[in-house]
Amino acid sequence: MKKASRYWIISLLLALIILLGLPSPSYADSQSITTKTIHVLNRLSFGPRPGDIERVKSMGINNYIQSQLRPETIREPQQLTNELSKLKTLNLNPVELFNEYGPLPPRKQKQLTQKQKQARNKRMRIIFNQAIKSNLLRAISSNRQLQEVMINFWFNHFNISVTKGRPIRLWIGTYERDAIRPYALGNFRDLLSATAHHPAMLFYLDNWLNTAPGSPGVRGPLKGLNENYARELMELHTMGVNGGYKQEDIITLARIFTGWGIQRRSGDGSGFKFDANRHDNSDKIFLGIPIKGGGIEEGEKALDILANHPSTARFISYKLAQYFVADTPPGSLVNKLAKSFQETNGNIRYVLETLFKSPEFWNEKYYWSKFKTPYQYITSAARATATDKPKFGRINGMLSQLGMPLYHCATPDGYKNTKEAWLNSDAMMRRTSFATIISRGQLNQGKPIPINHQQLKVTLGNNFSAQTQAVISNSPDNLQAALILGSPEMMER
Repeated sequence: MKKASRYWIISLLLALIILLGLPSPSYADSQSITTKTIHVLNRLSFGPRPGDIERVKSMGINNYIQSQLRPETIREPQQLTNELSKLKTLNLNPVELFNEYGPLPPRKQKQLTQKQKQARNKRMRIIFNQAIKSNLLRAISSNRQLQEVMINFWFNHFNISVTKGRPIRLWIGTYERDAIRPYALGNFRDLLSATAHHPAMLFYLDNWLNTAPGSPGVRGPLKGLNENYARELMELHTMGVNGGYKQEDIITLARIFTGWGIQRRSGDGSGFKFDANRHDNSDKIFLGIPIKGGGIEEGEKALDILANHPSTARFISYKLAQYFVADTPPGSLVNKLAKSFQETNGNIRYVLETLFKSPEFWNEKYYWSKFKTPYQYITSAARATATDKPKFGRINGMLSQLGMPLYHCATPDGYKNTKEAWLNSDAMMRRTSFATIISRGQLNQGKPIPINHQQLKVTLGNNFSAQTQAVISNSPDNLQAALILGSPEMMER
């Protein structure tokens, strides 16, 4: 083994030992303006790009936060706009996507040759690949970083997965575009409604099968009541598992949502269809509140009740505090956010503003207390290294090897965002291996250009612990960028 190779392996192992064996980095002047700026960039964005620290300092931290809370005021890079404009399938609605790219009716499907079937399958993959490209492009290059962070947060909260079947692959991009993106910093009730009506959610949690027993003309898979969506709507989307509801409430909610289904090939293009013939139109009592039997308005009333329930305010507030502050968030902060949520009828922007103004958010003991998920780590590395033309296949391949492929979390609770879910020796060895690849400039399309370690230090604020500084400075120049990208500080936010 060559001397340089041995030294490289030793350096990587030293970095790994630092990461797994030592507590989070501590700094003598942890409340300095630079450290506070880094803290804000680590939490409100997917990490700093070159020049971001100085830009935030120049405009002021409070001004930066206020601008991020109002993304419509922020201009996007022209290159990002140009790249997104090439993704033509992102402009199609669910019905158009199904008609142009989805499976044919059985009779027509039988008439296709094997070659024609393969061609149609290949066209379907175009939609999925463009959804991935759009997501990664925005996460890496958008100036509206808080919006992208919240889209990631809410998609995970209202998770759907392509592992469910082909219709999800068709609709995954439009689900993020239509059900999540417009409401990420808006009103929770609107967000809840958008996800409830989207065909991807109706398919993923089986509500398209949910039918009142004894409905006329019921055949095939529409065999009766299906509680899947009702259960997850209460347990994961609104009140939380300890929200105070009973099994009887789940059954009642399932009855309320009978007839909420999918329109694949016609209609208004949204993909949503309410079938009154499959709906249980009897009077109901949900969470102690009478709901007069009728039609689709029953579901809207139920969404009103859930969105305004105190348990929902607390559950959403806990998750936001956990995402932005600590794996076990302080109860004082959760209480403040829940109060803001209720006072504003679920105004997400106002709740976040309360969070970012709170002393808990600025408490130095929570700096670098969050361990990055694989998605956060890879996107932060791409941003730090000024990756402007990403190799999407390579990035998603890395995410897959780290256990977090985009849109593939099969369970409705989404990917975890806590340290215990992602910190283990195998994952860290993979991350340090990817740090080497990224340091060589191999995330960018075209000829790889090795990352300048001096510039990388400046981009990240050169705010490393003494142990990390020692490992980096005692290594050859051509290894230092990889060690920075594989450092504990790079793994935490």
